[in-house]
Amino acid sequence: MSKIVMTTPLVEMDGDEMTRILWKMIKDELLLPFIDLKTEYYDLGLVHRNETDDQVTIDSAHATEKYKVAVKCATITPNAARVEEYNLKEMWKSPNGTIRAILDGTVFRAPIQVKGIDPCVRNWEKPITIARHAYGDVYKASEMKIPGPGKVELVYTAADGKEERVTVHDFKGAGVVQGMHNLTDSIESFARSCFTYALDTKQELWFATKDTISKKYDHTFKDIFQEIYDNEFKAKFEKAGITYFYTLIDDAVARVMKSRGGFIWACKNYDGDVMSDMLSSAFGSLAMMTSVLVSPKGYYEYEAAHGTVQRHYYKYLNHEETSTNPVATIFAWTGALRKRGELDSLPELMQFADKLEKATIDTIEGGRMTKDLALITSLENVTALNTEDFMKAIRETLEASL
Repeated sequence: MSKIVMTTPLVEMDGDEMTRILWKMIKDELLLPFIDLKTEYYDLGLVHRNETDDQVTIDSAHATEKYKVAVKCATITPNAARVEEYNLKEMWKSPNGTIRAILDGTVFRAPIQVKGIDPCVRNWEKPITIARHAYGDVYKASEMKIPGPGKVELVYTAADGKEERVTVHDFKGAGVVQGMHNLTDSIESFARSCFTYALDTKQELWFATKDTISKKYDHTFKDIFQEIYDNEFKAKFEKAGITYFYTLIDDAVARVMKSRGGFIWACKNYDGDVMSDMLSSAFGSLAMMTSVLVSPKGYYEYEAAHGTVQRHYYKYLNHEETSTNPVATIFAWTGALRKRGELDSLPELMQFADKLEKATIDTIEGGRMTKDLALITSLENVTALNTEDFMKAIRETLEASL
């Protein structure tokens, strides 16, 4: 068969460690044989980010503004150990945080469900979608180590020079301090994205923060959500037969565990990061979750929600066999290709994305899967494949469908 022709490039953001190896395998085995793949490539591997003083990350985000659709590999957010390991110039910030700060929007994450992989929480009958705010909070925070006694203040200097001051803490000894921020415009975009997505999918929307403790920061999120709901979405929700409610984050966690699923759980940035990992693991695997950043300006960035699989990477470097689950990364590619096809009116590209996703799920449900899934499946007589053989098995299934 002739290859599917693309008319507009995707922004391709390569990454780190084992997921970088998976990235190339997916392209070579599952994409390039079938698609005349057009991408604008950015190497977001930690080595290249360091070489460019992280400018490549900024450039990739602006390219996404230009081309509207991006697909991103998992990347390292360096800590002190990584600074030493990679001999970094400095401890670069999260590339995801940088990209999301430029694009704004909301990250929607949902588990990829397959037969034989049952949720750890037995009453979860339907997927739970996490809607994660994609700007600010700890990901754009400024931090300082406090060497000894002294006072730390928050200082706001208005445009006319007037100042407001709040004491953070009067230190009697050494410590640490962090300053976070968010933007009213971004919170409003977050709220509207969540309400719109709930209407589109006809799902209940939950929103949770800790406004009883954070009486200004978190309470602002709560107030903005309620105002936008009351003024813009309440009637639409009632007509659609769905509900919105706010609750404290600790109450939400308890409710989620007892729920049957099938709703959207909107979270602030860090809460969404943590809870999406919890949900993906409880639904089966960290490598079995879709993730897409949806910007109110019409930009889409698809990625895997998990990390770079460092342990498998070192096994790979030692020429040891690995069985790394590529499903979330495959679905990042299919999500981006489907959206590219939608924007460019290329139904054949959208159909290919659908068929690749189905081939991936059918391969697993047919009993061929990576080791992490083989250990938890309720299917009988399954075969645990190494990374490369699993990719080939998916390709066999895909070719049969094509």
